[in-house]
Amino acid sequence: MAPELPPLTTTNHQQAREVFMVMLRSFSINGLLPVLVRVILLLLLFKFNITVSSQSIIKTLPGFSGDLPVKMETGYVGVGERDDVQLFYYFIESERNPKDDPLMLWLAGGPGCSALRAFFYEIGPFSFNYSNSIGDKPQLEQNPYSWTKVANIIFIDQPVGTGFSYANTPEAYISSDTISATQAYDFLRKWLVDHSKFLTNPLYISGISYVGMVVPIIVQEIYNGNEAGNEPQLNIKGYILSNPLTDKNGDVNSRVEYAHRVALLSDELYESTKANCQGKYIDVDPKNLLCLRDLQEVDKSYIYNYATNWATSRAVQEALHVREGIKTEWVQCNNSIEYSFGKTSTVAYTFNVPSTVGYHRNLTSKNCRALIMR
Repeated sequence: MAPELPPLTTTNHQQAREVFMVMLRSFSINGLLPVLVRVILLLLLFKFNITVSSQSIIKTLPGFSGDLPVKMETGYVGVGERDDVQLFYYFIESERNPKDDPLMLWLAGGPGCSALRAFFYEIGPFSFNYSNSIGDKPQLEQNPYSWTKVANIIFIDQPVGTGFSYANTPEAYISSDTISATQAYDFLRKWLVDHSKFLTNPLYISGISYVGMVVPIIVQEIYNGNEAGNEPQLNIKGYILSNPLTDKNGDVNSRVEYAHRVALLSDELYESTKANCQGKYIDVDPKNLLCLRDLQEVDKSYIYNYATNWATSRAVQEALHVREGIKTEWVQCNNSIEYSFGKTSTVAYTFNVPSTVGYHRNLTSKNCRALIMR
């Protein structure tokens, strides 16, 4: 006898999963699970966009002595058509009051840089103990200034192709600013269905550098979805951006003057660059070698060798419950996605939003808090 089922809606993924499992158990018990029924159930799975996400509680990590002092979870959430994009995340519960503290989604820059950048070098609960680390065996220590002291934080490898995130088809690897924002919104809704105890926590979308082009769009998507009645309703309160890219022309051309103003550039280098480039630091004439030389001095590169050694370790990937054989190589930043001035696209990513000034302006009418840091 078939089970009595509750009404099913396409917006309630958790309910759909429960219905699916009830049907599966009932047919199995009664011996009524021929190939045809399996096919029907599989079609239902796709029709109602049921997300089969994975979650693992992490109690220990290579390089850290003893049990972790924080509650950590890793997992995948499927987004996009038929969940072809699998986004990997690291979640740390607030060390103060997880029930009431804000929930924050943090995106790294690039685009294409792994969430481990923020996890180890910026706001996360751990950092590398450089004095005790040797070569390919980095040692971890607690970060006393971690934002997880006061907030629940989801660090996400996004867009697809970043960190441990991957796609099931070549086509699903193709992304853009707007696709990235839509998939982040989709990720949040599905993650919160599976973590419903955080639905009432104040929600903030946050990130650094290039995601200044994406975060305001995500926030706008959330407001639009709430107003359209999308479930679950997200308790969005605001967004936080650190050193964000906001306008691809204006921001880049003003960086030299800003860097000098905050004493990151010497007077000598600033005056030389200003004179040789005549105040124009973008679309530089390739024949202007003096300007190009000065701009090379202005640019800085950052090396994160310990993070690479740590994340490429098989023991680390096993501890994080990374799906085996999916990503053959972990890189700090995916160069096939990363932005540099003047690019309109790469093989896998289209930089299709030139400015987010309009989004910022619009969000001021939404009673939306914003913190922009340099």
